[in-house]
Amino acid sequence: MLLRCGDFQLTLARPLVMGIVNLTPDSFSGDGLAGDAARAIVRAHRQIEEGADLLDIGAESSRPGAIPTTVEEELSRLLPVLDALDGCGVPISVDTYKPEVMRAALLHGASMINDIYALRRPGALAAVVDSNCAICLMHMRGEPLTMQESPVYTDVVAEVLNFLHSRVTQVRTAGIASDRLVLDPGFCFGKTLQHNLELLRRFAELPLAGLPVLAGISRKSMLGAITARAVGDRLAASVAAALLAVQRGARLLRVHDVAQTRDALAIWQAVEDQ
Repeated sequence: MLLRCGDFQLTLARPLVMGIVNLTPDSFSGDGLAGDAARAIVRAHRQIEEGADLLDIGAESSRPGAIPTTVEEELSRLLPVLDALDGCGVPISVDTYKPEVMRAALLHGASMINDIYALRRPGALAAVVDSNCAICLMHMRGEPLTMQESPVYTDVVAEVLNFLHSRVTQVRTAGIASDRLVLDPGFCFGKTLQHNLELLRRFAELPLAGLPVLAGISRKSMLGAITARAVGDRLAASVAAALLAVQRGARLLRVHDVAQTRDALAIWQAVEDQ
């Protein structure tokens, strides 16, 4: 299986590790760089050295209760980092839902758009349809400001699948090829702890028509609810959750701790290869 990601062709024969670079002042995980381009560039190169297969750069927080950032502020944080990482050797994903930011990011070398609204916002689909970037379509109930206010599902896995199926159908109809698509069930985006655990337990049910599925669980509140660990002390829980997702079919892992995740995957792969 291959993922077309701009000028890159990524093989999904093994799980890929996507390193997170947060340019926000209010990241839930405590690693936000508040638009400090120099520190972000250093962090990005460190993650590449640690074995990141691709990077995901975000300049607007999507944590629960987050206030939207203006297009101008998001671009002012993002573009200097994108320009500095040109030619870094791995694909750069940009975590945004704004069409204006998508277009600018692609012009400045981004190879993937990671959209928490799954291209539902006006103009988002048009912003990417004629490019060759990869696209991650994520499920979210509501919006970041209100998404954790008593989310309710009858069957969370079935409802996430129905949503993703609808989005895949629409983007394919618009002309976006399947080899550009990644799916994300949206852990902690409009879901309770029990919803998140059900999604992880039944993760193997999530692939649609062979499309790769991304797991973004690193340092999230569901891990804190289980372990009672503060966000900065969730490394072990994050790695454990990543391995559980991989065992159930995840092809991409969006993580803060690249080296430790790669080590865990190396052990898992060695056992699987025997």
